[in-house]
Amino acid sequence: MVQPEPTLDVVIDSSSIKHQEPPTTQSIIKNREKDTKQSKPSILVNINASYFRICISLGGQALLWKILSEKADISPTIDNNLSIKLPSTAFFLIWCLSLCVLVCFSTLYTMRCIFHFNMVKAEFKHHVGVNYLFAPWISWLLLLQSAPSFVFRNKYSYGYVWWLLIIPVVGLDVKVYGQWFTTEKRFLSMVANPTSQLSVIGNFVGAHAAIKMGWRETGTCLFTLGLAHYMVVFITLYQRLSGSNHLPSRLRPVFFQFVATPSMASLAWKSINGSFDTQCKMLFFLSLFLFTSLASRPMLFKKSVKEFSVAWWAFSYPLTFLALASTAYAQQVKSFTATGLAAVLSAFSVLVFLLLLGFSTLKIDLLLNNPILKFSDDSGSKNAR
Repeated sequence: MVQPEPTLDVVIDSSSIKHQEPPTTQSIIKNREKDTKQSKPSILVNINASYFRICISLGGQALLWKILSEKADISPTIDNNLSIKLPSTAFFLIWCLSLCVLVCFSTLYTMRCIFHFNMVKAEFKHHVGVNYLFAPWISWLLLLQSAPSFVFRNKYSYGYVWWLLIIPVVGLDVKVYGQWFTTEKRFLSMVANPTSQLSVIGNFVGAHAAIKMGWRETGTCLFTLGLAHYMVVFITLYQRLSGSNHLPSRLRPVFFQFVATPSMASLAWKSINGSFDTQCKMLFFLSLFLFTSLASRPMLFKKSVKEFSVAWWAFSYPLTFLALASTAYAQQVKSFTATGLAAVLSAFSVLVFLLLLGFSTLKIDLLLNNPILKFSDDSGSKNAR
C-alpha cells in the first residue's frame, strides 16, 4: 500500500516583511541630482593649459589698447579729451581684468599640478596638450609688456620677472624641440598640428619683451630660435603630413594660429631692429594673406562653432596680433591705406574679443565644465573628443 506524500504548508509572517513604499517623484529627482554631483568632475580636472588661451587674448588686447593710448598721447586730435581718455581707460580696465583672470587660472592650474599631477603629465605626453604648456608663460609675458608704467618703476624688477618667465619657455623649447629631431615617436612629422606654433610664439613674445630692457642680444637669440623652428613647422603643416590630421574638429579655430605666428614675428623683429623694415613687412603681408585665406573658408569651422567652447578663443588673439602688426605697419608707412587697414583690423579684433567675453560670461558653466581635451588621471594617455 502506497503511503501518501506529506504536504508542506508555507506560512508567511507578514509582520517580518517591511513595507516598501514606491519612490516618489521628489526622491527620484534628489537621487538623480546626487548621482550627477558625484559623477561631475571637479574644476581642477577640467581646467587644463588650453584655457590659458583666454589669458593670451586678454593680454594681447591690453597690449593693443596700450599702444593706442600711447599713440593718442603723442598725436592728439581736435577732440583731445576723448581721444586720450578713452584708450587709456579701456587699457587700464582690460589690463586689470587680464591680471585677475590670469591669477585665477594660474592658481587653479597650480592646484591641478599638486592634486592631479598625472593629468598634467598626460598633457605633456599629448601631441596637442604639450603645446598649450607654453600658454601660461606667453600670457604672463604679454601682461608684463602691457603693464602700466607705475607697476615697474625700477627696470631691474621688470628684468627679474622676465627671467622668471622666460626660463620655463626655454626649458620647454629644449624638451619639445629636442624630441622633434631625436625621438622616433615624437618626430615633428608625426605630431605636428597648428597648436605646435604656440612654442614658436613663446619665443617671439619673449624676444619682444626682452628689448624693453635693452637686451638686444638676448632678444635676437630667442628670435632666431623661434624663426628657425617656425620655418620647419610651417613647411611641415603646409605639406599636410600625418600629424596635421590628428586634431579634433572642435579645435579647428586653432588654424588661426597660422596668422598669429608671422604677426608676432614681425613685431619681435621690429623691436630688435628698431623700425618696421622690409623683413617685418614681409612677415606682416604673409599673416595678412593667411588671414584672408582662412576668412574666405567659413565652412572649415562649421562643426567647431555649433557649441560654445574655450576653443572659440583661438579666434581672438591671432586677430589681436595681426592688429598689432598692422598698427606698427601704419606707423611706419603713414599712408591712408595703411591707417585704414590698421583701423579696420583693430576694430574687428576688439569686436571679436567683446563677443567672446560676453559669451564666456553668459555661459561660464558650459565653458568651465566642457573641455575639448580630456586627459586620463592614471594612464597618461590622451582622450580627446
